[in-house]
Amino acid sequence: MSVTVLISGSGSNLQALLDALPKRTITHVVSSSSSAYGLTRCASHDPPVPTTVHALKPYLAKNPGKTRSDFDRELARIVLEHEPKPSLVVLAGWMLVLSPSFLSPLAEMKVPVINLHPALPGQFPGTKAIERAWKAGKEHGLKKTGVMVHYVVEEVDAGEPIVVVEVEFREEEPLEELETRMHQAEHVAIVQATRKVLEGLVQDTEKDR
Repeated sequence: MSVTVLISGSGSNLQALLDALPKRTITHVVSSSSSAYGLTRCASHDPPVPTTVHALKPYLAKNPGKTRSDFDRELARIVLEHEPKPSLVVLAGWMLVLSPSFLSPLAEMKVPVINLHPALPGQFPGTKAIERAWKAGKEHGLKKTGVMVHYVVEEVDAGEPIVVVEVEFREEEPLEELETRMHQAEHVAIVQATRKVLEGLVQDTEKDR
């Protein structure tokens, strides 16, 4: 089983996966930013993890007339043509919404795509989820938030949850402290979910033999 991870930034959740999974499980990392620190993590890992940068603005600048759908279609090609072909794609801080131009080719090849989102199912889809939950706790009495890893569908952060980790609010806790605890929960959730999906894929493979 091989895993491709998509990132956009520091790669702390990628690092959690690199630390927890057997060596060479993560066979490819794609970043939407050439300056993402996650690329440095891949280069310094033992063994180093192959990486590709696929950034939206440079892609559109180099390819006049191309669209966001073309960008997603090219991303699918990059992911699927890499050897070994991934058994699973994990979005670990990938900050771009993926369209059917990416999701459909992956589905056709029966490669599941999962995403980490820092909110409970049905709550705070999209960006700034931690801050929005924190404000809801302060202003509306929300008691808890959390982290989920879910299967990716066209609707943002609406796919079937795989792992959910709840995080209780603490009285008078500043946003920065909540963010720290949420990131710790993210590292747990993304490892649990990735292992769970991979185990299911292994079982499915054994059944087909």
